[in-house]
Amino acid sequence: MKQIRSLSEFHRLLGLGKPKHPLISLIYDKDVQWSSEIEFEKLELDFYIISLKYHEQPMKYGRNFYDFEEGTLVFTAPNQIIETFEKPSFTKDLGWALIFKPELIQSSVLGEKIKEYDFFYYDSFESLHMSEQENEIINDIVKKVKYEYELNLDKHSHALIVSHLEVLLQYCNRFYERQFLTRSPVNSDVLSKFEKILSQFYSENKENSGLPSVQYCAECLNYSPKYLSNLLKVETGKNAQEHIHQFILNRAKNKLLYSTESISEIAYDLGFDYPQSFTRFFKAKEKITPNQFRMQN
Repeated sequence: MKQIRSLSEFHRLLGLGKPKHPLISLIYDKDVQWSSEIEFEKLELDFYIISLKYHEQPMKYGRNFYDFEEGTLVFTAPNQIIETFEKPSFTKDLGWALIFKPELIQSSVLGEKIKEYDFFYYDSFESLHMSEQENEIINDIVKKVKYEYELNLDKHSHALIVSHLEVLLQYCNRFYERQFLTRSPVNSDVLSKFEKILSQFYSENKENSGLPSVQYCAECLNYSPKYLSNLLKVETGKNAQEHIHQFILNRAKNKLLYSTESISEIAYDLGFDYPQSFTRFFKAKEKITPNQFRMQN
């Protein structure tokens, strides 16, 4: 695996000239000189990447291969692994990758909140598929970023670059919410499968397997944890963890009402390591202890 720590090193790998700014660069697909050095290579890049693809780009992110469709945005965070395995076949020459180092946004508001943009941690098949109008908006902002870092830098340059980046990410957030909504019928099916997975977790898993996790459910559905959580949040108003907690709570209530199991037995059956942990969980949700709930009902 090849580790790429600087923009200059990445430019050299792609057969490009030196970057015009040490912390940010816009790379157009048409300018890349694809070499055998990076074919079949795993790359760990120390920067954020926002890439717009209009062509089939055979790349693998994690466990999944993905062929990019027209107007598709893909996001990666620093230190994620990208695996290239053959030269791409371009159908348009407008695709690009905006790359920037974490240092660019340090000590800024964006630096503090960038982890809130969960799409940097989505799998590639969960990419943002844009409309023509959305495409125009994104490209316009990216051109402004490029304009700023190619100028003779002055005291305003850094703030304007970071400001444009934040606007870009805010628009991407909006467009992702639109994508969740337009896929609502599919998302409803995901919700149904999600609830089935939780039921099977308890009916099929062995004892002492712990509590169901967002990671476990996401893997069963072939989604990234953050994408699944955001999908459910838009669809139902509750994220994945909240759905899991509600499922556990409902199961606990049924056992308290319709079984003679002790609190300890119920706690262990639900996957809690200690009865006290179950009692704290239940009281946080219902404002009363499991024993009090059982006695009141």
